[in-house]
Amino acid sequence: MYFKLAWRNIWRNKRRSLITIASILFAVFFAVMMRSIQLGLYSQMIDNVVGFYTGYVQIHSLGYWDEKTLDNSFEYDEGLIDDISKIDRITGVIPRLEGFALSSFGESTKGAMVVGVDPEKEKVMINFHEKIVDGAVFEPTDRSVLMGQGLADYYGLKAFDTLVLLGQGYHGVSAAGKYPVSGIVKFSSPMLNDNLIFLPLKEAQWFYGTDNRITSIVISTDDGNRASTLKASLAEKIDDNIYELMSWEEMMPELVQIIQADSGGGLIMLFILYMVITFGIFGTVLMMTAERTYEFGILLSIGMRRWKISIVLLIETLMMATIGVICGGILAMPLVFYFHNNPIELTGGAAEALLEFGFEAVIPPSTDPSIIITHALIILVITTLITIYPFFIISRLQAASAMRH
Repeated sequence: MYFKLAWRNIWRNKRRSLITIASILFAVFFAVMMRSIQLGLYSQMIDNVVGFYTGYVQIHSLGYWDEKTLDNSFEYDEGLIDDISKIDRITGVIPRLEGFALSSFGESTKGAMVVGVDPEKEKVMINFHEKIVDGAVFEPTDRSVLMGQGLADYYGLKAFDTLVLLGQGYHGVSAAGKYPVSGIVKFSSPMLNDNLIFLPLKEAQWFYGTDNRITSIVISTDDGNRASTLKASLAEKIDDNIYELMSWEEMMPELVQIIQADSGGGLIMLFILYMVITFGIFGTVLMMTAERTYEFGILLSIGMRRWKISIVLLIETLMMATIGVICGGILAMPLVFYFHNNPIELTGGAAEALLEFGFEAVIPPSTDPSIIITHALIILVITTLITIYPFFIISRLQAASAMRH
């Protein structure tokens, strides 16, 4: 009975009800689109660096992160690798040897990060075979290099040209070598694209004179949201007097700060949007209460309880809110999925700003269902709180005076 009464009351004044529903619809639509784009951008930024190179957790020799030198490398322990691989949700355990060297081609010279990798183990992280744009991926026993496309463009070289590397190895020994370029790879992150040169792990250990030492073990997982849980599981497997464990948030605090600052601005915009919609719904409820004072007086005079009238009003506002939320979701989600599969390509200043920080200038909106659920619940909570006003009016209403209204 209550629902039937509420439904009929909604359509007694169609214009007023449709305006309220439309305001809720557009609030949900804009909130979902805005938050999906924001969270999609953050996910893209994280994937550009964390998912394609850094990994969600890394293991180093104790003190390496504070002083990143080859002298702080550690012995490659196959037993440790096997123990770590047994932990749930880990998809890859990847050893690397990272160092710095001057690279030279022709008359040009540039500093670069020279990384020793195992191309087979890197299939779950970098996956060179998917990123190769010229030449071929080297084999673990080759004496050749892979390099980022940005660095190759800087030199104007192509596959099978020869690159000279000069640097300082383990305990200050000289590191020098001349290597053919096996292939050129293209990363989505310009920062990686412009600064990385890869050697087979064994060749990098020879180049730097580190024997069987590495600088890091990169852990990949199929659930990046569990980085903290994964770190806790890893802590049980390693000796914290020898090794240090770091999640991606600890390794890249600048990225975390960028995301937090931008997210704060987005939440302020959402707060303003919801303030507008709150006053819009309140205005509708205010008019509805004033227009129906006589009706409430009649209902009270024939013996209807005040709490029953209040329940009908609550159901009315919740019905309008639910219709608006559902329609807003139906309008927003197809666009979210479309742009997720066809990412928004940024241009101009926005693109330059992202590229400057080393991120790809595209935004695939997030399809996380919690976004629409969260904003739907916010609207329903706001609507419920607004009904406090008519409850208060009805609780003080006198039947005789209301019928004279």
